[in-house]
Amino acid sequence: MAWFKKTRKPRAAPAEKAVRVPEGLWVKCPGCQEILYNKDLATSLHVCPRCAHHFRIGAIERLRTLFDAAWREHDRGLISTDPLGFVDTKPYKDRLKSGLSATGQRDAVVTATGRIDGIETEVAAMEYDFIGGSMGVVVGEKIARAIERAIAGRRPVVIVSCSGGARMMEGTLSLMQMAKVSAALARLDRARLPYISVLTDPTTGGVTASFAMLGDLNIAEPKALIGFAGPRVIEQTIRQKLPEGFQRSEFLLEHGMIDMVVDRRELKATIGAALRFMNPAPDVTSADA
Repeated sequence: MAWFKKTRKPRAAPAEKAVRVPEGLWVKCPGCQEILYNKDLATSLHVCPRCAHHFRIGAIERLRTLFDAAWREHDRGLISTDPLGFVDTKPYKDRLKSGLSATGQRDAVVTATGRIDGIETEVAAMEYDFIGGSMGVVVGEKIARAIERAIAGRRPVVIVSCSGGARMMEGTLSLMQMAKVSAALARLDRARLPYISVLTDPTTGGVTASFAMLGDLNIAEPKALIGFAGPRVIEQTIRQKLPEGFQRSEFLLEHGMIDMVVDRRELKATIGAALRFMNPAPDVTSADA
């Protein structure tokens, strides 16, 4: 007879482990609702391979898509001094800090020198995640300096716009940048150097009203929102229903506001071909000297 008796309990089936998918691996396309693997999306330059929806990309990623290899960034240390001591729902200084932590940039544009299809070029790429890509004193100064470097080095200029317009936190000082950059582009034109403007989603406000529309060649990405005031403001002003697709790049191309609509995957080659066609004329003044 056994000294003890072991009661056998039925074994419970092991609970199924929940499979957790790491965040950031997949993204849903807002155009066709397709679920896309992030690495595949990056390979296609953040353009949906199914419906060609163009996702917004940051300034550094934009430079990577345009330059052949490494580039030299300029004026990285410039930062706004909050000249008006502006406060709305929170102080402007706090917004600047939030923009820095979100993007790693000190303001809403990155300027750099590098080669596009072998052609040394000055490029300014705007950063929408920094206070909506708004144009303040630092943005105007960095773009103006990029243009001056282009004139001094006999190089073409490419500006990639992605902006909500002038920065209200800097008041009239931000509006002055419209004239400042436009004047610098006029000097570039007198030096017979090409300027290509690339308009991406969105390009609005004071940026559209100034340098974004002054290119020798104005190129837009597909379905980019491009305009000055918003559709609602325009409808309330003119008291009329706006046409379908109003303020989208295809509509603007049809009505002569821009020159080309180019898929991001073909943008670098298109800019390279245009720059070779616009080959800068030799500096006659320096040659005579």
